[in-house]
Amino acid sequence: MKLLIKNGIVVEPAKNLQQQLDILIENGKIIRIAKKIELKEKIEIIDAKNYIVSPGLIDIHTHLREPGNEDEETIATGTKAAAAGGFTTIFCMPNTNPPIDNQATVELVMLKAKNEGLINVLPVGCITKQRKGEELTEIGELKNAGVVAISDDGSSVKNSKIMRRALEYTKMFDLVIISHCEDTDLSKDGVVNEGKVSTLLGLRGIPKEAEEIMVIRDIILASLTQSKLHITHVSTKGSIDFIRQAKKSGIKITCDVTPHHFVLTEDKLLEYPYDTNLKMNPPLRTQEDLDAIIEAIKDDVIDCIASDHAPHTIEEKNKEFDLAPFGIIGLETVLPLCITYLYYKYKIPLIKIIEKLTTNPAKIFGLKTKGKIELGFDADLTIFSLDEEFIVDKFYSKSTNSPFVGWKLKGKIKYTICNGKVVYKG
Repeated sequence: MKLLIKNGIVVEPAKNLQQQLDILIENGKIIRIAKKIELKEKIEIIDAKNYIVSPGLIDIHTHLREPGNEDEETIATGTKAAAAGGFTTIFCMPNTNPPIDNQATVELVMLKAKNEGLINVLPVGCITKQRKGEELTEIGELKNAGVVAISDDGSSVKNSKIMRRALEYTKMFDLVIISHCEDTDLSKDGVVNEGKVSTLLGLRGIPKEAEEIMVIRDIILASLTQSKLHITHVSTKGSIDFIRQAKKSGIKITCDVTPHHFVLTEDKLLEYPYDTNLKMNPPLRTQEDLDAIIEAIKDDVIDCIASDHAPHTIEEKNKEFDLAPFGIIGLETVLPLCITYLYYKYKIPLIKIIEKLTTNPAKIFGLKTKGKIELGFDADLTIFSLDEEFIVDKFYSKSTNSPFVGWKLKGKIKYTICNGKVVYKG
């Protein structure tokens, strides 16, 4: 099986490279990269002229809902949505039903992904049994079963002693903890950011301190244990300031942000009051927080961009704001929002944006043959147009809970190639 990609503008952050090159793929691997590759034999050719060719995008925060909530999403539909969004590898978060807290559930997910998935699916295991925050999972067993990280995402590990033990164990097994930072006593019953918008709309607020207190605690515990910590969906200026300081102090900390937190603010709720597709956790914050996120992307305090793809049915979202679940889908809009906003609006270099979607996730989580366009690496590639506009109007995801429906965006995915196979053509 050979495939030749010709005339594309290859963006390779690991080599700080951005130039027109041809790429030859055979048996799922990259076997040649050159300015011009001419072959006498007849093989499949993709002409990528005027398109960007990047390493396959990696999403480190996806909710696939299977097992347990297949009405919202399945591994089959979730990987279709991911491929349509240019992703070739996704991490599936463990807050399924039952949770991914034991070897059997990890194996179930991996088997389903192998049989029904279009792209690479890497399970994330739970930190605590049933995500209850009371007793550690068998972390070594989860690692042997194939998890790429551990997290109680959707919940914070409240007990500091248990979080300390988790960090110590992950160090032994060379795993990373993905931490959802939320003091649930402070955020309890809150549905939007606490501030002027919550007051104007009469909705209960979630103070930014609910995130920041746990960010500080986890930084302190990471320093104590000398373990690797990754803080997910960072949303406040305060959290960014603390992470920046921790990095300067040499603590092994990384973090990610979602596109909805660098594109939208709480003010969108004044434009569309009580629209449940604007309800997510952490909530949309203020313009000051958004500005801090953009600055932190520019100066590399933020390492990764993740979707936090959280599908829900129309019936679930079609409730009063207080009762509707948190979360929006995101896999199919991540790259277009990055291109439209980070690249065009905020003038962030393309190579830096791609780095946060490919090279950095692979490096942080030890994906040895992913995240680079390199000889011998897996032939996972994303080909997209920088300037072609399109309207967000249909999804491959089983759910449609997105605040971006009807938006005109740039950065259209043209091809997604996973393990040498074209899994999406736009």
